[in-house]
Amino acid sequence: MFTPWPATVTFLALATGALASGQAPPSVQLDRATFFGNASGVVTQFLGIPFALPPVGDLRLRLPQPNAPYTGVHNASAFGPACIQQSGPPLPIPAGFAPVTVQLLLGSEDGPPIVDSEDCLSINVVKPASATESTKLPVLVWIYGGGFETGASASVNGSVIVERSIQLGQPVVYVSMNYRWVALSPRNMYVHAFGGDPGKVIIWGESAGAFSVALQLVTNGGNTEGLFRGAFMQSGSPNPIGPIAEGQPFYDALVANVSCPAAKDTLQCLREAPIDRLRTAINASPNIFAFQSLNLAWQPRVDGDFLKDDPQTLVLQKSVANVPLVSAGDCDDEGTLFSLSTSNLTTDAEVRAYVTANYLKGVPDADIDAILAAYPNDTAQGSPFDTGALNAVTPQFKRIAALQGDYAFQAPRRFFLQQRAGKQPVFSYLSKRFKTLPDLGSFHSTDVGLIYGPSDMTDYLIRFATHLDPNVGESADSSASLFWPRYTTAAPQLLTFLDGAVPLNITLDTYRAEGMAELTRVSLAHPL
Repeated sequence: MFTPWPATVTFLALATGALASGQAPPSVQLDRATFFGNASGVVTQFLGIPFALPPVGDLRLRLPQPNAPYTGVHNASAFGPACIQQSGPPLPIPAGFAPVTVQLLLGSEDGPPIVDSEDCLSINVVKPASATESTKLPVLVWIYGGGFETGASASVNGSVIVERSIQLGQPVVYVSMNYRWVALSPRNMYVHAFGGDPGKVIIWGESAGAFSVALQLVTNGGNTEGLFRGAFMQSGSPNPIGPIAEGQPFYDALVANVSCPAAKDTLQCLREAPIDRLRTAINASPNIFAFQSLNLAWQPRVDGDFLKDDPQTLVLQKSVANVPLVSAGDCDDEGTLFSLSTSNLTTDAEVRAYVTANYLKGVPDADIDAILAAYPNDTAQGSPFDTGALNAVTPQFKRIAALQGDYAFQAPRRFFLQQRAGKQPVFSYLSKRFKTLPDLGSFHSTDVGLIYGPSDMTDYLIRFATHLDPNVGESADSSASLFWPRYTTAAPQLLTFLDGAVPLNITLDTYRAEGMAELTRVSLAHPL
C-alpha cells in the first residue's frame, strides 16, 4: 500500500513535476522523513500516511501496533486503500419506489469502486497552504460511517471543509483515517507539523463514525488524556449495546465459513487463513441492509477493557468526557433507509415478531405492548414523519421506520443530551432537509452532504471547531446566521435545518416523548 520512493525515481518525478507546474510539490518533515503531497488551490493535501504497522500476518485481528520512526522519502499524494470490508451490499429497493428516489440511491453508489487491503491503516491531512508549524490551527478529525462494516476515508473531500474555513477567516486542519473493527485514535504528536494545534482537536463523525466518537467520550472513565477538546456527532450517540457474548453467533458463523471451527485456537486460525477466504466469509455475514437491519453484526460491544459497561449505563455513571462542548444531531427520518429490507413484513404479528427477535430480546410482553402502542400501524404517525398517508411503501414500512430510527438514533441522542445538559455545554440539531423526497424523506446520511456541500451546517461546524461555540465568529458571508441555543432540560431546543425559503428554525426536542421514553427504559435493561 505505502512504500518509500527510490531516491532516483523521487528526484526524476519531482523534477518533472516542477518543470510542468513551475513549482515543486508541497512537503512536510515527519521524524527523519520527507512526505510529498498535493497542492490544490489554497489547500495542501497529504494522503495515505501510515499511522500504524500494517495489520497483516500475525498482526491481523490484533490491536494496531505503532510505527517505527519515519525515514526516507514518501509519496503522500493519493489515498491509501480502505480496510478489508463487505463489498457493497446492494440496496434492497422495493418495487414501486419513486424514480427520483431510486436515482438518488443508485447515484450514491456511483464513483470509483472501493479498493481495499489489509494494509490500510493510513491517515490523511488537509491544511491551508499557508499553514506552518507555528500556526496552531484547530483540528477536525473525521471518522466515517458504514455500520462498522464498510467505509473509507476517501469517500468524502476534506478540502471542501478547509477551503470553506479559509473563506470564513477561521482556518482549520482536516484529518481523516481508515480504521478496522478496532478503531484507533492516533495520537496528536505530528499534527503541529501540518500547522495544527494538538490541544485544539475536535473529534467528529457520522453514523458509525459518530458512535465511535461517542465511545471515545465514555471510555477511560471520561478521561480524554488531552487527545481532544470537543465532539461533533451526526446520527450517532452512546447507544445501548450489550456484552461481547452477544456477538458470539456472528463470530461462530465467520469461523465456520473460513473453515476454522475445529481449530484449537479459532482466532489464530482466522489470522492464518488466506485473505480471499476471509473476505468471502465477511461478505457472507449480515450487512446493514440485511433483514436484521440495525441489529448490527459487527458493532462494538462491552469487552471490560475499552468499554467497561453499556455506553448508556456509563452515561448514567457520569463516565463522560467533560469536554467544553458536545454537539449531537439527527436526520428526521433516520429509520427509512434501514427499513427497505423489511418490506415483506405486512401484518402486526410479523412486526411484533421482528422487533422482538432483533431489538427486544428477553423483554417482557407488557413492555413490547407499550412500545408497539407508542408506534402504531398508523401511516400518519410513521416515518417519513409529517407526511400523512404518503410514503406508505408497504403496509408496515412507516411504522417500522419510525421505531427503528428512534431506537437506534433519536432516543439515544435525547437520553444522552438530557443526562449531560447543565453539566457541560451541549447543542443539538435536527435535519429536515430532503423532507419532500418520496418514500424516504430526510433519510439517514443526508446531512453528510450538507457538511461536505458545503452549506450552513459546515459554517456552524467550523465555528464550533474554532471557538467551541457554533455561534462565535460569525462572518458577513456566512449562511449559518441563526443563533443556535444550548440544549437544556427546561428548554430542549434544536437547531432545525429545513428546505425552502426559511432554511433554519428553532424547534423543541419533545416529539414522540412516550415512545422514546419506553425505548430508552427498555434498552437500558436489555441492551443489544
